[in-house]
Amino acid sequence: MSTPLLVSKLHRLGHDTFRVDGPPIIYIDPWKLPAGSPAADQPKADLILVTHDHFDHCSPEDVKKLSKPGTVVIADPASVKKLPGARALRPGEEMTVGEAVVEAVPAYNVNKFRSPGQPFHPKSAGYNGYIITISGERLYHAGDTDHIPEMSGYRCDVALLPVSGTYVMTADEAAAAAAAIKPRVAVPMHYGDIVGGVADVQRFQKLCEQAGIVVVVV
Repeated sequence: MSTPLLVSKLHRLGHDTFRVDGPPIIYIDPWKLPAGSPAADQPKADLILVTHDHFDHCSPEDVKKLSKPGTVVIADPASVKKLPGARALRPGEEMTVGEAVVEAVPAYNVNKFRSPGQPFHPKSAGYNGYIITISGERLYHAGDTDHIPEMSGYRCDVALLPVSGTYVMTADEAAAAAAAIKPRVAVPMHYGDIVGGVADVQRFQKLCEQAGIVVVVV
């Protein structure tokens, strides 16, 4: 099976921040770009997607730095309140921006809690993952989520899945999610800052490869 062309256009800029060199140029959850790569040195965005309003995902400062006249910002309703001019998209809704079709899908916790009965990412909050279709290929950015039932119905070529645990899926849970989604390529994210590290990536990669799922560490 050939590697999706999207993989060559995908750049992980830390945590779960990604740039997709389309066209269009897309950023997902831009936050705290790595040293030596200030926002001013990144290509300006045609489209910026924000999954939810936590500080490490919704950074109005970074969104502003990456924006140019005509940049479209799409976010969950809570984030829209922090991002002037952003357009709200809710799970189950979609929007076309240039050559990209963006579908919002649910992202929530089922077993990660800040206190009893209080998940870090409750389903009721309406937080987003995104499935983006570009040139016939589909990229899934899961956002901050556990392995949720909806994932078994997703179809994508490339799946970006959090692996750090604590607030999101563990490496084991992410591998189980990959097995349910069956992407052509799985890419680990949500590690290397705040929580998660190389060991989580290695565990995820090992489990996915045992299941016959190709993993690319971007």
